Amino acid sequence: QVQLVESGGGLVEAGGSLRLSCVASGPSNSRYNLAWFRQAPGKAREFVAAISWTGDTQNYADSVRGRFTISRDSAQNTVYLQMDSLRPDDTASYYCACELYGLPRATPTPSNYRYWGQGTQVTVSS
Repeated sequence: QVQLVESGGGLVEAGGSLRLSCVASGPSNSRYNLAWFRQAPGKAREFVAAISWTGDTQNYADSVRGRFTISRDSAQNTVYLQMDSLRPDDTASYYCACELYGLPRATPTPSNYRYWGQGTQVTVSS
């Protein structure tokens, strides 16, 4: 069993930055592939970024590549999402997701992630 707790959301003006954090609590010495997804009102949940448990593989949605950076602190089982050059269409609830005991990968497929956090709201004003 893994619990994920996100933090760092808020209100920011277009062009600004935010840093999201997600702490994963579960079996020690485990292999957590971690990812961020987001969901805007009336829209489907979409992939944002992912990072393998080894930390050497990252994957980004085209819409955020070059603006967002995913990283992790494996010792703390924490994943970060640095979001720069934010735009109003980045407004959404952002969810952390975890794949446990998998191969080291950064998959964009939601069904590969068994554990999900409660989400943190990001609002970007124009």
